[in-house]
Amino acid sequence: MTTFRAPKGTFDLLPPDSAAFLAVREAMARTVRLAGYQYAETPVFEDTALFKRGVGESTDIVNKEMYTFTSQGGDSLTLRPEGTASVLRAALQANLHKAGQLPVKLYYSGSYFRYEKPQKGRYRHFSQVGAEALGSEDPQVDAELIILAVDAFRGLGLTNVKLLLNSLGDATCRPVYRAALQEFLRGLDLDEATRARIEINPLRVLDDKRPEVRAQLAGAPMIGDYLCEDCKAFHAEVRELLTDAGVAFEDDPNLVRGLDYYTRTTFEFVHDGLGSQSAVGGGGRYDGLSELLGGPALPSVGWALGVDRTVLAMEAEGVLEKETSRVEVFAVPLGEQARRLLFGVVRDLRRLGVSADIVFGTRGVKGAMKAADRSGARYALVAGERDLADNLVQLKDLASGEQIPVALDQIIPTIKEKLS
Repeated sequence: MTTFRAPKGTFDLLPPDSAAFLAVREAMARTVRLAGYQYAETPVFEDTALFKRGVGESTDIVNKEMYTFTSQGGDSLTLRPEGTASVLRAALQANLHKAGQLPVKLYYSGSYFRYEKPQKGRYRHFSQVGAEALGSEDPQVDAELIILAVDAFRGLGLTNVKLLLNSLGDATCRPVYRAALQEFLRGLDLDEATRARIEINPLRVLDDKRPEVRAQLAGAPMIGDYLCEDCKAFHAEVRELLTDAGVAFEDDPNLVRGLDYYTRTTFEFVHDGLGSQSAVGGGGRYDGLSELLGGPALPSVGWALGVDRTVLAMEAEGVLEKETSRVEVFAVPLGEQARRLLFGVVRDLRRLGVSADIVFGTRGVKGAMKAADRSGARYALVAGERDLADNLVQLKDLASGEQIPVALDQIIPTIKEKLS
Protein backbone atom coordinates (compact mmCIF):
# COMPACT_ATOMS: atom_id res chain seq x y z
CA MET A 1 0.00 0.00 0.00
CA THR A 2 1.29 3.47 -0.89
CA THR A 3 2.11 5.88 1.93
CA PHE A 4 0.47 8.71 -0.02
CA ARG A 5 -3.19 9.69 0.23
CA ALA A 6 -5.48 12.03 -1.71
CA PRO A 7 -5.35 15.54 -0.17
CA LYS A 8 -7.88 16.42 2.49
CA GLY A 9 -11.22 17.45 1.01
CA THR A 10 -10.66 15.53 -2.23
CA PHE A 11 -11.45 12.02 -3.39
CA ASP A 12 -10.39 9.66 -6.14
CA LEU A 13 -12.92 8.77 -8.82
CA LEU A 14 -12.44 5.07 -9.64
CA PRO A 15 -14.49 2.19 -11.06
CA PRO A 16 -17.21 1.22 -10.53
CA ASP A 17 -18.33 4.59 -9.07
CA SER A 18 -16.72 6.60 -11.87
CA ALA A 19 -19.29 5.29 -14.36
CA ALA A 20 -22.06 7.18 -12.55
CA PHE A 21 -20.13 10.45 -12.65
CA LEU A 22 -19.46 10.07 -16.36
CA ALA A 23 -23.14 9.32 -16.98
CA VAL A 24 -24.21 12.45 -15.08
CA ARG A 25 -21.76 14.66 -16.95
CA GLU A 26 -22.86 13.30 -20.30
CA ALA A 27 -26.58 13.65 -19.49
CA MET A 28 -26.11 17.31 -18.56
CA ALA A 29 -23.97 18.00 -21.62
CA ARG A 30 -26.33 16.18 -23.97
CA THR A 31 -29.24 18.36 -22.84
CA VAL A 32 -27.52 21.65 -23.68
CA ARG A 33 -26.03 20.35 -26.93
CA LEU A 34 -29.60 19.83 -28.14
CA ALA A 35 -30.09 23.59 -27.71
CA GLY A 36 -27.01 24.52 -29.73
CA TYR A 37 -24.47 24.98 -26.94
CA GLN A 38 -20.90 24.15 -27.98
CA TYR A 39 -18.06 22.88 -25.83
CA ALA A 40 -15.46 25.23 -24.33
CA GLU A 41 -12.46 24.36 -22.18
CA THR A 42 -10.30 26.85 -20.29
CA PRO A 43 -7.05 26.50 -18.27
CA VAL A 44 -7.45 25.11 -14.80
CA PHE A 45 -5.64 28.19 -13.45
CA GLU A 46 -6.04 31.86 -14.36
CA ASP A 47 -4.71 35.28 -13.46
CA THR A 48 -5.78 35.88 -9.85
CA ALA A 49 -7.12 39.31 -10.78
CA LEU A 50 -9.70 37.69 -13.07
CA PHE A 51 -11.49 36.13 -10.12
CA LYS A 52 -11.00 39.07 -7.78
CA ARG A 53 -12.59 41.36 -10.33
CA GLY A 54 -15.13 38.95 -11.77
CA VAL A 55 -16.29 36.93 -8.76
CA GLY A 56 -16.05 39.88 -6.35
CA GLU A 57 -13.75 41.12 -3.58
CA SER A 58 -16.55 40.80 -1.01
CA THR A 59 -17.26 37.10 -1.61
CA ASP A 60 -16.10 34.26 0.62
CA ILE A 61 -14.68 32.63 -2.49
CA VAL A 62 -12.18 35.44 -3.04
CA ASN A 63 -11.55 36.24 0.62
CA LYS A 64 -11.22 32.73 2.05
CA GLU A 65 -11.45 29.93 -0.47
CA MET A 66 -9.15 30.48 -3.44
CA TYR A 67 -6.05 28.37 -4.08
CA THR A 68 -3.60 31.10 -5.11
CA PHE A 69 0.10 30.71 -5.83
CA THR A 70 2.97 32.63 -7.38
CA SER A 71 4.45 31.11 -10.52
CA GLN A 72 8.19 30.81 -11.17
CA GLY A 73 7.84 33.88 -13.35
CA GLY A 74 6.34 35.88 -10.48
CA ASP A 75 2.72 35.85 -11.70
CA SER A 76 -0.13 35.47 -9.21
CA LEU A 77 -2.28 32.57 -10.41
CA THR A 78 -5.36 30.91 -8.95
CA LEU A 79 -6.92 27.50 -9.48
CA ARG A 80 -10.36 28.29 -10.87
CA PRO A 81 -13.03 28.36 -8.14
CA GLU A 82 -15.88 28.69 -10.67
CA GLY A 83 -16.37 28.61 -14.42
CA THR A 84 -18.18 31.72 -15.63
CA ALA A 85 -15.34 34.24 -15.32
CA SER A 86 -12.94 31.92 -17.17
CA VAL A 87 -15.36 31.12 -19.98
CA LEU A 88 -16.30 34.76 -20.49
CA ARG A 89 -12.62 35.74 -20.48
CA ALA A 90 -11.91 33.12 -23.14
CA ALA A 91 -14.84 34.20 -25.29
CA LEU A 92 -13.79 37.85 -25.10
CA GLN A 93 -10.17 37.00 -25.86
CA ALA A 94 -11.26 35.06 -28.97
CA ASN A 95 -13.80 37.75 -29.99
CA LEU A 96 -16.53 35.12 -30.25
CA HIS A 97 -19.14 37.84 -29.76
CA LYS A 98 -18.01 39.35 -33.09
CA ALA A 99 -17.96 36.07 -35.00
CA GLY A 100 -21.66 35.63 -35.71
CA GLN A 101 -25.09 35.36 -34.22
CA LEU A 102 -25.70 36.24 -30.57
CA PRO A 103 -26.00 34.79 -28.05
CA VAL A 104 -22.77 32.83 -28.09
CA LYS A 105 -23.79 29.51 -26.52
CA LEU A 106 -21.06 27.62 -24.67
CA TYR A 107 -20.97 24.72 -22.24
CA TYR A 108 -18.10 23.25 -20.25
CA SER A 109 -17.23 20.49 -17.84
CA GLY A 110 -14.33 20.28 -15.46
CA SER A 111 -12.72 20.50 -12.04
CA TYR A 112 -12.96 23.49 -9.68
CA PHE A 113 -11.21 24.24 -6.43
CA ARG A 114 -12.21 25.98 -3.20
CA TYR A 115 -10.54 25.81 0.19
CA GLU A 116 -13.59 24.97 2.31
CA LYS A 117 -14.21 22.86 5.39
CA PRO A 118 -14.74 19.39 3.93
CA GLN A 119 -18.02 17.60 4.56
CA LYS A 120 -20.45 15.44 2.61
CA GLY A 121 -21.32 17.31 -0.56
CA ARG A 122 -18.65 19.97 -0.02
CA TYR A 123 -15.20 19.20 -1.38
CA ARG A 124 -12.09 21.21 -2.09
CA HIS A 125 -11.88 19.67 -5.53
CA PHE A 126 -15.28 19.27 -7.20
CA SER A 127 -16.77 18.78 -10.64
CA GLN A 128 -19.32 20.90 -12.51
CA VAL A 129 -21.02 21.12 -15.86
CA GLY A 130 -21.84 24.69 -16.84
CA ALA A 131 -23.58 26.54 -19.66
CA GLU A 132 -23.37 30.21 -20.63
CA ALA A 133 -25.32 32.27 -23.17
CA LEU A 134 -23.33 35.42 -23.97
CA GLY A 135 -24.70 38.55 -25.58
CA SER A 136 -28.49 38.52 -25.19
CA GLU A 137 -30.84 40.48 -22.94
CA ASP A 138 -33.85 38.36 -23.87
CA PRO A 139 -35.69 36.78 -20.90
CA GLN A 140 -36.34 33.78 -23.11
CA VAL A 141 -32.63 32.95 -22.84
CA ASP A 142 -32.90 32.92 -19.04
CA ALA A 143 -35.91 30.64 -19.26
CA GLU A 144 -34.21 28.40 -21.82
CA LEU A 145 -31.22 27.76 -19.58
CA ILE A 146 -33.35 27.07 -16.52
CA ILE A 147 -35.54 24.66 -18.50
CA LEU A 148 -32.47 22.87 -19.85
CA ALA A 149 -31.17 22.34 -16.32
CA VAL A 150 -34.55 21.06 -15.18
CA ASP A 151 -34.65 18.69 -18.15
CA ALA A 152 -31.16 17.43 -17.28
CA PHE A 153 -32.19 16.62 -13.70
CA ARG A 154 -35.40 14.97 -14.89
CA GLY A 155 -33.48 12.95 -17.45
CA LEU A 156 -31.34 11.57 -14.64
CA GLY A 157 -34.49 10.39 -12.85
CA LEU A 158 -34.48 13.06 -10.12
CA THR A 159 -37.92 14.17 -8.91
CA ASN A 160 -37.12 16.06 -5.70
CA VAL A 161 -35.06 18.94 -7.12
CA LYS A 162 -36.64 22.28 -6.20
CA LEU A 163 -36.07 25.48 -8.17
CA LEU A 164 -35.67 28.72 -6.19
CA LEU A 165 -36.06 31.94 -8.19
CA ASN A 166 -35.41 35.64 -7.58
CA SER A 167 -34.53 38.88 -9.33
CA LEU A 168 -31.69 41.11 -8.12
CA GLY A 169 -32.65 44.13 -10.22
CA ASP A 170 -30.25 46.11 -12.39
CA ALA A 171 -28.11 49.23 -12.34
CA THR A 172 -31.26 51.38 -12.23
CA CYS A 173 -33.10 49.94 -9.25
CA ARG A 174 -30.54 48.00 -7.24
CA PRO A 175 -28.69 51.10 -5.91
CA VAL A 176 -31.95 52.28 -4.30
CA TYR A 177 -32.47 48.88 -2.73
CA ARG A 178 -28.82 48.71 -1.72
CA ALA A 179 -29.11 51.97 0.23
CA ALA A 180 -32.28 50.79 2.00
CA LEU A 181 -30.69 47.46 2.89
CA GLN A 182 -27.54 49.14 4.21
CA GLU A 183 -29.60 51.40 6.45
CA PHE A 184 -31.43 48.36 7.86
CA LEU A 185 -28.26 46.28 8.36
CA ARG A 186 -26.36 49.03 10.12
CA GLY A 187 -28.90 48.83 12.92
CA LEU A 188 -28.25 45.16 13.64
CA ASP A 189 -25.90 43.55 16.15
CA LEU A 190 -23.25 42.18 13.79
CA ASP A 191 -19.56 41.35 14.05
CA GLU A 192 -16.91 43.63 12.58
CA ALA A 193 -16.30 41.54 9.45
CA THR A 194 -20.00 41.48 8.60
CA ARG A 195 -20.27 45.23 9.18
CA ALA A 196 -17.45 45.75 6.71
CA ARG A 197 -19.36 43.63 4.20
CA ILE A 198 -22.37 45.92 4.56
CA GLU A 199 -20.37 48.74 3.01
CA ILE A 200 -18.87 46.63 0.20
CA ASN A 201 -21.83 44.49 -0.86
CA PRO A 202 -24.75 44.38 1.57
CA LEU A 203 -26.54 41.68 -0.46
CA ARG A 204 -23.84 39.27 0.70
CA VAL A 205 -25.16 39.61 4.27
CA LEU A 206 -28.49 38.15 3.11
CA ASP A 207 -26.58 35.02 2.12
CA ASP A 208 -25.10 34.57 5.61
CA LYS A 209 -25.96 31.10 6.95
CA ARG A 210 -25.19 31.73 10.63
CA PRO A 211 -28.34 31.40 12.81
CA GLU A 212 -27.48 34.50 14.88
CA VAL A 213 -27.37 36.59 11.71
CA ARG A 214 -30.38 35.01 10.02
CA ALA A 215 -32.52 35.65 13.09
CA GLN A 216 -31.94 39.40 12.68
CA LEU A 217 -32.77 39.48 8.96
CA ALA A 218 -36.49 38.78 9.39
CA GLY A 219 -37.49 42.39 8.79
CA ALA A 220 -34.96 43.18 6.05
CA PRO A 221 -36.27 45.06 3.00
CA MET A 222 -36.97 42.80 0.02
CA ILE A 223 -35.51 43.44 -3.43
CA GLY A 224 -38.89 42.67 -5.03
CA ASP A 225 -40.32 45.84 -3.48
CA TYR A 226 -37.65 47.97 -5.19
CA LEU A 227 -37.56 46.55 -8.72
CA CYS A 228 -37.98 49.07 -11.52
CA GLU A 229 -40.70 48.50 -14.11
CA ASP A 230 -38.28 47.01 -16.65
CA CYS A 231 -36.94 44.49 -14.13
CA LYS A 232 -40.46 43.62 -12.99
CA ALA A 233 -41.52 42.97 -16.58
CA PHE A 234 -38.37 40.95 -17.30
CA HIS A 235 -38.86 38.78 -14.22
CA ALA A 236 -42.57 38.33 -14.92
CA GLU A 237 -41.78 37.01 -18.41
CA VAL A 238 -39.22 34.56 -17.08
CA ARG A 239 -41.79 33.28 -14.58
CA GLU A 240 -44.48 32.97 -17.27
CA LEU A 241 -42.16 31.07 -19.62
CA LEU A 242 -41.24 28.62 -16.85
CA THR A 243 -44.90 28.11 -15.96
CA ASP A 244 -45.78 27.50 -19.62
CA ALA A 245 -43.01 24.88 -19.75
CA GLY A 246 -44.42 23.05 -16.73
CA VAL A 247 -41.48 24.04 -14.53
CA ALA A 248 -42.46 24.54 -10.89
CA PHE A 249 -40.51 27.11 -8.90
CA GLU A 250 -40.52 28.84 -5.55
CA ASP A 251 -39.96 32.58 -5.23
CA ASP A 252 -37.14 33.23 -2.76
CA PRO A 253 -36.65 36.96 -2.09
CA ASN A 254 -33.46 36.26 -0.09
CA LEU A 255 -31.72 34.32 -2.85
CA VAL A 256 -28.58 36.21 -3.87
CA ARG A 257 -26.15 33.32 -4.63
CA GLY A 258 -22.49 33.48 -3.70
CA LEU A 259 -21.09 35.70 -6.44
CA ASP A 260 -21.13 39.46 -6.91
CA TYR A 261 -21.73 39.58 -10.64
CA TYR A 262 -25.41 38.56 -10.77
CA THR A 263 -28.12 40.94 -12.02
CA ARG A 264 -31.83 40.38 -12.55
CA THR A 265 -32.55 36.62 -12.77
CA THR A 266 -30.90 34.47 -10.12
CA PHE A 267 -31.83 30.88 -9.36
CA GLU A 268 -30.76 27.82 -7.43
CA PHE A 269 -31.61 24.12 -7.55
CA VAL A 270 -31.82 22.41 -4.17
CA HIS A 271 -32.45 18.85 -3.06
CA ASP A 272 -33.84 17.92 0.34
CA GLY A 273 -31.89 14.67 0.57
CA LEU A 274 -28.43 16.23 0.94
CA GLY A 275 -28.56 17.84 4.37
CA SER A 276 -26.95 21.25 4.81
CA GLN A 277 -25.24 21.17 1.39
CA SER A 278 -28.56 21.11 -0.44
CA ALA A 279 -27.71 23.10 -3.57
CA VAL A 280 -27.11 20.92 -6.65
CA GLY A 281 -26.71 23.83 -9.05
CA GLY A 282 -27.60 27.41 -9.78
CA GLY A 283 -26.83 30.49 -11.76
CA GLY A 284 -28.22 33.75 -13.03
CA ARG A 285 -27.83 36.74 -15.28
CA TYR A 286 -24.64 38.81 -15.23
CA ASP A 287 -25.17 41.74 -17.56
CA GLY A 288 -22.23 43.81 -16.32
CA LEU A 289 -19.50 41.19 -15.97
CA SER A 290 -18.05 41.69 -19.44
CA GLU A 291 -17.35 45.37 -18.73
CA LEU A 292 -15.74 44.44 -15.38
CA LEU A 293 -13.33 42.23 -17.32
CA GLY A 294 -12.50 44.99 -19.78
CA GLY A 295 -14.84 43.85 -22.54
CA PRO A 296 -17.83 45.47 -24.25
CA ALA A 297 -21.38 45.45 -22.96
CA LEU A 298 -22.38 41.80 -23.29
CA PRO A 299 -25.51 40.90 -21.28
CA SER A 300 -25.29 37.20 -20.42
CA VAL A 301 -26.76 34.43 -18.33
CA GLY A 302 -25.56 30.99 -17.26
CA TRP A 303 -25.53 28.21 -14.71
CA ALA A 304 -23.33 25.52 -13.21
CA LEU A 305 -24.60 22.13 -12.02
CA GLY A 306 -22.65 20.14 -9.45
CA VAL A 307 -21.80 16.64 -10.65
CA ASP A 308 -20.75 15.40 -7.19
CA ARG A 309 -23.92 16.60 -5.49
CA THR A 310 -26.15 15.39 -8.32
CA VAL A 311 -24.71 11.90 -7.84
CA LEU A 312 -25.45 12.19 -4.10
CA ALA A 313 -29.00 13.34 -4.88
CA MET A 314 -29.49 10.33 -7.16
CA GLU A 315 -28.25 8.05 -4.39
CA ALA A 316 -30.69 9.70 -1.96
CA GLU A 317 -33.60 9.06 -4.36
CA GLY A 318 -32.47 5.54 -5.19
CA VAL A 319 -32.13 6.24 -8.92
CA LEU A 320 -28.36 5.83 -9.22
CA GLU A 321 -27.56 2.79 -11.33
CA LYS A 322 -24.36 1.01 -10.40
CA GLU A 323 -22.78 -0.01 -13.68
CA THR A 324 -20.80 -3.21 -13.36
CA SER A 325 -20.39 -4.18 -17.01
CA ARG A 326 -17.10 -3.12 -18.57
CA VAL A 327 -17.67 -4.84 -21.90
CA GLU A 328 -20.31 -6.68 -23.92
CA VAL A 329 -18.14 -9.62 -25.00
CA PHE A 330 -15.35 -11.35 -23.08
CA ALA A 331 -13.10 -13.82 -24.88
CA VAL A 332 -11.78 -16.93 -23.12
CA PRO A 333 -9.06 -18.65 -25.16
CA LEU A 334 -7.92 -22.10 -24.05
CA GLY A 335 -4.58 -22.75 -25.70
CA GLU A 336 -2.12 -20.79 -27.81
CA GLN A 337 -3.97 -21.20 -31.10
CA ALA A 338 -7.17 -19.90 -29.52
CA ARG A 339 -5.29 -16.95 -28.00
CA ARG A 340 -4.15 -15.76 -31.43
CA LEU A 341 -7.56 -16.31 -33.00
CA LEU A 342 -9.67 -14.65 -30.28
CA PHE A 343 -7.23 -11.73 -29.96
CA GLY A 344 -8.02 -10.94 -33.59
CA VAL A 345 -11.76 -11.38 -33.05
CA VAL A 346 -11.70 -8.99 -30.09
CA ARG A 347 -9.72 -6.48 -32.14
CA ASP A 348 -12.26 -6.63 -34.99
CA LEU A 349 -15.24 -6.34 -32.63
CA ARG A 350 -13.81 -3.16 -31.13
CA ARG A 351 -13.27 -1.70 -34.59
CA LEU A 352 -16.94 -2.33 -35.29
CA GLY A 353 -17.99 -0.54 -32.12
CA VAL A 354 -18.57 -3.56 -29.89
CA SER A 355 -16.89 -3.38 -26.48
CA ALA A 356 -14.81 -6.48 -25.91
CA ASP A 357 -12.00 -7.81 -23.72
CA ILE A 358 -9.96 -10.99 -23.43
CA VAL A 359 -8.22 -13.03 -20.77
CA PHE A 360 -4.53 -12.18 -20.72
CA GLY A 361 -1.80 -14.52 -19.59
CA THR A 362 -2.22 -18.25 -19.09
CA ARG A 363 -5.10 -19.37 -16.89
CA GLY A 364 -7.02 -22.57 -16.43
CA VAL A 365 -10.63 -22.94 -17.56
CA LYS A 366 -11.99 -22.17 -14.08
CA GLY A 367 -9.91 -19.01 -13.59
CA ALA A 368 -10.64 -17.79 -17.12
CA MET A 369 -14.41 -18.19 -16.69
CA LYS A 370 -14.25 -16.37 -13.36
CA ALA A 371 -12.59 -13.49 -15.17
CA ALA A 372 -15.44 -13.52 -17.71
CA ASP A 373 -18.05 -13.43 -14.94
CA ARG A 374 -16.29 -10.55 -13.17
CA SER A 375 -16.18 -8.54 -16.40
CA GLY A 376 -19.97 -8.15 -16.36
CA ALA A 377 -20.08 -9.00 -20.07
CA ARG A 378 -23.25 -10.30 -21.67
CA TYR A 379 -21.48 -12.99 -23.63
CA ALA A 380 -18.34 -15.09 -23.28
CA LEU A 381 -16.58 -16.30 -26.38
CA VAL A 382 -14.84 -19.58 -25.48
CA ALA A 383 -12.51 -21.55 -27.73
CA GLY A 384 -10.32 -24.59 -27.12
CA GLU A 385 -8.32 -26.93 -29.32
CA ARG A 386 -11.25 -29.29 -29.91
CA ASP A 387 -13.53 -26.40 -30.92
CA LEU A 388 -10.97 -25.01 -33.36
CA ALA A 389 -10.44 -28.43 -34.89
CA ASP A 390 -14.14 -28.34 -35.82
CA ASN A 391 -13.86 -24.66 -36.98
CA LEU A 392 -16.09 -23.59 -34.08
CA VAL A 393 -16.13 -21.44 -30.96
CA GLN A 394 -18.65 -21.48 -28.11
CA LEU A 395 -20.79 -18.40 -27.42
CA LYS A 396 -22.09 -18.40 -23.84
CA ASP A 397 -24.83 -16.16 -22.47
CA LEU A 398 -23.40 -15.30 -19.05
CA ALA A 399 -26.81 -14.43 -17.61
CA SER A 400 -28.75 -17.54 -18.63
CA GLY A 401 -25.85 -19.97 -18.98
CA GLU A 402 -27.05 -20.98 -22.47
CA GLN A 403 -24.19 -21.90 -24.79
CA ILE A 404 -24.24 -22.37 -28.57
CA PRO A 405 -21.56 -23.35 -31.11
CA VAL A 406 -20.72 -20.73 -33.75
CA ALA A 407 -18.75 -21.26 -36.95
CA LEU A 408 -15.52 -19.26 -37.14
CA ASP A 409 -16.67 -17.22 -40.12
CA GLN A 410 -19.94 -16.39 -38.33
CA ILE A 411 -18.57 -15.16 -35.01
CA ILE A 412 -18.89 -11.44 -35.62
CA PRO A 413 -22.27 -11.57 -37.47
CA THR A 414 -23.71 -13.76 -34.71
CA ILE A 415 -22.49 -11.50 -31.91
CA LYS A 416 -23.80 -8.39 -33.63
CA GLU A 417 -27.19 -10.06 -34.14
CA LYS A 418 -27.33 -11.13 -30.48
CA LEU A 419 -26.43 -7.66 -29.22
CA SER A 420 -29.00 -5.98 -31.45
